[in-house]
Amino acid sequence: MSCMGAVATVLMVLCAAVSSAAAQPRRPLPPNSLVIHPGRFGKRAQTLTCDFHPCVATCPKRCPEECFVVCSSCKTYCLCDFYPGFICGDPRFTGADGNNFYFHGTKDQDFCVVSDADLHINAHFIGKRDPSMSRDFTWIQAVGVRFADHRLYVGAKKTAKWNNDVDRLELAFDGAPIDVAGDIGAQWQSTVVPGLTVTRISMTNNVRVELKGVFDIMTKVVPITKEDSRVHNYGATEDDSLAHLDIGFKFYDLTGDVHGVLGQTYRPDYINKFNVSSSMPVMGGVASFVSSDIFATDCKVARFGRNANISMVTARAN
Repeated sequence: MSCMGAVATVLMVLCAAVSSAAAQPRRPLPPNSLVIHPGRFGKRAQTLTCDFHPCVATCPKRCPEECFVVCSSCKTYCLCDFYPGFICGDPRFTGADGNNFYFHGTKDQDFCVVSDADLHINAHFIGKRDPSMSRDFTWIQAVGVRFADHRLYVGAKKTAKWNNDVDRLELAFDGAPIDVAGDIGAQWQSTVVPGLTVTRISMTNNVRVELKGVFDIMTKVVPITKEDSRVHNYGATEDDSLAHLDIGFKFYDLTGDVHGVLGQTYRPDYINKFNVSSSMPVMGGVASFVSSDIFATDCKVARFGRNANISMVTARAN
């Protein structure tokens, strides 16, 4: 199979969940590139032939198990760093403008990542404190989605010893568990909001959540590996693998007043003030995004319910 053929196969699954801002075309991978998964073979480096070029490729430390290779140079890049709407790892966000930034938040706290007139999404952060640092290492353990008078929960269960073959996703809608069969392509559909579906992307730990005309979310539960913990001093222990979510958002109908850690980057008046040449641009203003719980709409920049008929979001989904 050619490099571009392999990329096309992967993107059928991956790119459905991520895109540029609503008014922009989807950003394709660079030409003559190939997605690789060296972690599947228990190695950091993978030897391959890419567009007739021999490469020994090593994925970046932030994404040791999956990345893409630019064939001409054999350089590798994280998929999470490439697609707008993605949030991965020690939360690294890719905004609607395509620029990357970190938002560390605080462990055991909830933050509004998107807040609009008829849609609100909070993220619950877990973490570990390195005594030598002034902040927590943090990851997103769950997201709580509010629309109309409904509540959708997507989370990673606390996991001691990680096993890829065991599903650690927790899903609930309006307080009732969502049960999706373990087959690839299996789907759950809400009887209350028929436009809301959850589809298995792999047999465990990877689903696509869609609300027709409103959002498309791809989420995957991943652990902190022993190697990652050793290299970065994350503090993963035998009784906690720090399972968390890597998550990608696509939105269809945000207003110009949208806010939140990620949401503000979709505003037409958004100005990126980060030093884009910095290796670690960090978004501050933590106090503006704190929420009292995973479904609360009380962060300082909350827009949910303002000047809008919230029930319209359900009507669109139906």
